[in-house]
Amino acid sequence: MTILQPGPLSTVQDLGREGCQSMGFSVSGAMDARALRIGNLLLGNPEGAAAIEMTMAGMTVEFTSDAVIALTGADMRPTLNGAPMPRCTAVYVHGGDTLAMGAAASGCRGYLCVAGGIDVPVVMGSRSTNLKCGLGGFEGRKLASGDWVPYAAALRNTAGRCYAPDEYPDTVTLRAVPGPQDDAFTEKGLADFFGETYTVTPSSDRMGARLEGPAVGTRGKPDIISDGIAAGSVQIPASGKPIVLMADRQTTGGYAKIATVLSCDLWRLAQARPGTKIRFERVTLAAAQKLRARAEKEYRRLAQGKGWSHL
Repeated sequence: MTILQPGPLSTVQDLGREGCQSMGFSVSGAMDARALRIGNLLLGNPEGAAAIEMTMAGMTVEFTSDAVIALTGADMRPTLNGAPMPRCTAVYVHGGDTLAMGAAASGCRGYLCVAGGIDVPVVMGSRSTNLKCGLGGFEGRKLASGDWVPYAAALRNTAGRCYAPDEYPDTVTLRAVPGPQDDAFTEKGLADFFGETYTVTPSSDRMGARLEGPAVGTRGKPDIISDGIAAGSVQIPASGKPIVLMADRQTTGGYAKIATVLSCDLWRLAQARPGTKIRFERVTLAAAQKLRARAEKEYRRLAQGKGWSHL
């Protein structure tokens, strides 16, 4: 495909560059892993095949060869040759067709998945773009007008397969396990974090979601000896305002972490636009493991061809 208009931030992403954090490289990958996985499964791709992630607004592209595509994630009001195109549906496109998307009407990040996957070089085990390091993806950078992006041959034609799009409410509840440094916070600080409402700020990005709301009280200074950062770690800096660390998070950090958001809930935060209200719900580790297993079961059903609708 040829990029005619790239949107504000469009990058190639898969499920991330695992196993490289010990060398200082972020995992990167899709912010909304659920949207990426469902888009790929709609097309018969491996769940982690590379796709294009678009932020806040979509692209305009011209296909240079036939393909089957699916748009998942945010509703960017797509049109194909000027006619409305359904989301979360495998659609056959021809060489010369033009796909256009605008500003997201709901949600924050959209995904353009192509049967066969976006065919850029694998770097350190992943096709994901790491913008800070300038590696992976399409020449290590965001897409620009005039770029020609290749995709691999489709494994099979699944045109007509569809799935109900996710909804993105104005208030989102994120389930979280306390810790690993929850003992660094006062009882009131913990009660505020799990009881109050926070707001996603415009300074949020792929590295982390910065939240505005009641300051979380600590027993002393929030600094700790730097340790590893997991996806969904909630750091509390000196301001007391939570930061939920996301796909492009740093590999280590020196602020105490009050909780960790469940991996199966992070897609909700990835789709939260500035102004979205966030609440945290305390869950146990055992409950978190069961919830993750339930989410993974859904993907296995879809991979087996179960649970789809058809046009």
